[in-house]
Amino acid sequence: MLETNTTPAASRSAFKTFCVSGIGTALEFYDFVIYGIAAALVFPQLFFPDLDQLTGTLIAFGAFGAGFFVRPLGGVICGHFGDKIGRQKVLVLTLVLMGLCTFLIGCLPTHASLGIWAPALLVLLRLVQGFAAGGEWGGAALFGIESAPAGRRGLWGSFTSMGIGIGGIFASSIFAITSAAADGDLVSFAWRIPFWLGGLLLLVGLYARLRSTPDTPPAHSEATHSMPLLDALRFNPRSMMLCTLIAFGYVTIAYIGSTFFLSYANQIGYGSTQALMFDLTLSITIVLSAPLFGHCSDRFGRRRVMILGALCMAIGMFFFFPLVGMKSLVVSLGAYALIGLLMGMTQGPIPALLGEQFPRHMRYSGISASYQVGAAIGGGTASSAATGLLILTDQNPLGVSAYGAAAMALVAICSYLLKETAHKNMAEIDRGVHSSLASPRVAEARA
Repeated sequence: MLETNTTPAASRSAFKTFCVSGIGTALEFYDFVIYGIAAALVFPQLFFPDLDQLTGTLIAFGAFGAGFFVRPLGGVICGHFGDKIGRQKVLVLTLVLMGLCTFLIGCLPTHASLGIWAPALLVLLRLVQGFAAGGEWGGAALFGIESAPAGRRGLWGSFTSMGIGIGGIFASSIFAITSAAADGDLVSFAWRIPFWLGGLLLLVGLYARLRSTPDTPPAHSEATHSMPLLDALRFNPRSMMLCTLIAFGYVTIAYIGSTFFLSYANQIGYGSTQALMFDLTLSITIVLSAPLFGHCSDRFGRRRVMILGALCMAIGMFFFFPLVGMKSLVVSLGAYALIGLLMGMTQGPIPALLGEQFPRHMRYSGISASYQVGAAIGGGTASSAATGLLILTDQNPLGVSAYGAAAMALVAICSYLLKETAHKNMAEIDRGVHSSLASPRVAEARA
């Protein structure tokens, strides 16, 4: 069925939508990624100085993962209010929380001057960042999907995925420039600069989101539960479970790529500036490939692109570490570019794939809760688990490859089991679930 969309949301330009869902997410992800970079490169020495480097890195990644475990709470609360009062207001709140915490991390005293309280405060700020991130992704993704013209939801939904890559580019570039300017000495003071800059970039994101076209009114229906998440759990439990498992696998590989790969390059002998070049290459490739495969999902279907991308990424994991292990700068750059391309194959279509499983009145709650639970389990443990596998196997990366491949196999299986929605219009998606809510059997169950 050919989609026709005449709502005010559909009149937004691609540029305005990208500013809200893409640039806003880029700035929030910048804040998130610089913590991961710092956890890989400097936090072991600054906040956990009594441990050896690999163990200190493991503990630093554990602190990084702590932020993931409050992401579901952020997803549930922000999703609820996003469905009730509109997407834009919630997206402004998440941006402010993330930016302030990033600035404060840059102001933290280290273990040398504050003792055990330094890592404690670091973890506390990470928890608030995690809450903000929990509400960000779903709202930004839906802003793109719900603003898209006919046949472009995959492409416009990928603006959020592009934002993640752009945030990674910002983070890697700033850290690389800072590292080079400080002659590789990030530990003494220079590590603080990217965090302070993240706080200042908050103003750019706020301008983009406050100047955007106002939200369309939240969906209202007599069948709508006062708690949209309960509707999603009650009437869409299969989609909730499958979306959670997809998020688990997808975020696992995303954070192995954005944090563990960086740490691994550093551990096998590359300097911090070179390692940041690799991370920059990965991010650039994702920015270029995500919209390409988001567009492909509009033409060929979400599931086909997701399954192909997941299987290619699973295979690619077994080639990546031997290529980087050759310790050739050119070969390693090529390996990171290849992995970025394969990551983009799933990162582009995933916002539309997950968002289209829910009707509008429960969409923010459904996508945020399912995605963030999966992200908490997958992303919160990915870097620590990969580092632990490296320790257990005497630094043989084969175990990490198998771990990443298993995560991608899960993405492929669950994508196959989800409904194909690429060629349905949003009214049709909403009507299918609303009709089930209004059926006599459901009405009797409600009574």
